[in-house]
Amino acid sequence: MMAANLGRLLTQTARRLPDAPGLIWRDRVWAWAEVDTRVDRLTQVLRENGVTPGDRVLVHSRNSAAMFESLWACFKLGAIWVPTNFRLTPSEVAILATDSRPVAMIRDQGFAAHADAVPSARCILAVGDARAHERDYEAALAAVTPPPPDHEAPVSADTPCWFFFTSGTTGRPKAAVLTHGQMGFVVTNHLADLMPGLTEHGASLVIAPLSHGAGIHALANVARGAPSILLPGEALDVPIAWGLIAQHRVTNMFTVPTILMALCDGAPADADASSLRHVIYAGAPMYRADQDRARKLMGHAMTQYFGLGEVTGNITVLRPDQHDLAPGSCGMARTGMEIGILDATGARLPPETTGEICVRGPAVFAGYFENPEASQKAFTGGWFHTGDIGYLDARGFLFITGRASDMFISGGSNVYPREIEEAILLHPAIAECAVVGIPHPKWGEVGVACLVARAPVGEAEIRAHLQARLARYKHPQVFVFWDSLPKSGYGKVPKSLLKQRLAEEGVTPPPPA
Repeated sequence: MMAANLGRLLTQTARRLPDAPGLIWRDRVWAWAEVDTRVDRLTQVLRENGVTPGDRVLVHSRNSAAMFESLWACFKLGAIWVPTNFRLTPSEVAILATDSRPVAMIRDQGFAAHADAVPSARCILAVGDARAHERDYEAALAAVTPPPPDHEAPVSADTPCWFFFTSGTTGRPKAAVLTHGQMGFVVTNHLADLMPGLTEHGASLVIAPLSHGAGIHALANVARGAPSILLPGEALDVPIAWGLIAQHRVTNMFTVPTILMALCDGAPADADASSLRHVIYAGAPMYRADQDRARKLMGHAMTQYFGLGEVTGNITVLRPDQHDLAPGSCGMARTGMEIGILDATGARLPPETTGEICVRGPAVFAGYFENPEASQKAFTGGWFHTGDIGYLDARGFLFITGRASDMFISGGSNVYPREIEEAILLHPAIAECAVVGIPHPKWGEVGVACLVARAPVGEAEIRAHLQARLARYKHPQVFVFWDSLPKSGYGKVPKSLLKQRLAEEGVTPPPPA
């Protein structure tokens, strides 16, 4: 079935709002017509350098104009956008390049070694520091003859447009294949369920990497003509972010819990959140205690969703008015999507029964690129298996209790770290918490609580705090206090990094009594 090329979203907006601001970065404002012209020129540069529909273009860049433009150029060309996390090392990029085999690469300034790690790229466009065998990004755009109008490649609903790499926290990253048809549904669903009423009179602050969830969020803003505002630097500067929100009367932004809490905890005394209508947070669990803190400032706008890259964040939505209606829930099924809680045999479980969270519907990806074994496992029984554990209540609100891979077994009982983390975070002195299981000679595994305190507190006080909140077998046997928890480039706290640091520090459980 033929589908609309996603690049038409930009084309249509540029024709409707040619002089309205489309992209704002540092001291530059590009109108929609300018953005579209630059994207068309980049599309032609890639064409003239041998990139054809279906080819992969790897992009290693901080959030920037070039990063934003590269997405739309790949879509219009019918090529596949392969963005990476700019914090990856050259050796890590080499792994992604081996799996995706890109024929071209766009790199940001300072990433020459990363380009050297992508030998399959016959064409390399470099922003700012091009070497002899590379092409300068801006010079290439200026020199090319623009393509004719309506040059977007014809596509079908199943035509790949984006390789969305999984985080790789539990093994080698996999390329989830996103398609034009799937993403067309996702954009429509984001506008209906996450940001109803969005128009060109809104504005979006981009504070997370465009390579992942923020990139998907940007598609919906382009579709409605709302400008995207990029932070001036690669790191989150909370005062600058609040300044941009006030200056541009920002109405929406995509965040992850760590970013949202940084914006709330570091908000200046005169922080003005009145323009915000849709503060979307997702990407990692957000504990109730943190939600309550954030809602004091942004509660009128906070919208949560649950989703994985493979489902392009499109599983649940929890509107601002539903946070009290279903405390602890991550929301209800998104429009057009279905959630099933399945047991180990694939049978559907009734409400209030815990099992694996599975999903089906038009937002689900097409499978993992050249990885049929992983694809078959992910789609067992006609559902996409998320690997997360939880339950639905009688009304259809989803509650996540943990991740299957995070669960550990202590004394024969299943223990889910998230339940422990939720309980510990109710203590006012604890700012961050993550729990992992480590081997124990008697119990098999026991929990270790890794804590960041905001006020003086000791282990005995935390143990007392848990007495009435958790069964004894769920209590961590070890408590460690750190200045900060190790985080990935996306603001998550991978359990693998916790275990690595615990091992490096020689943390072990007490001997059996």
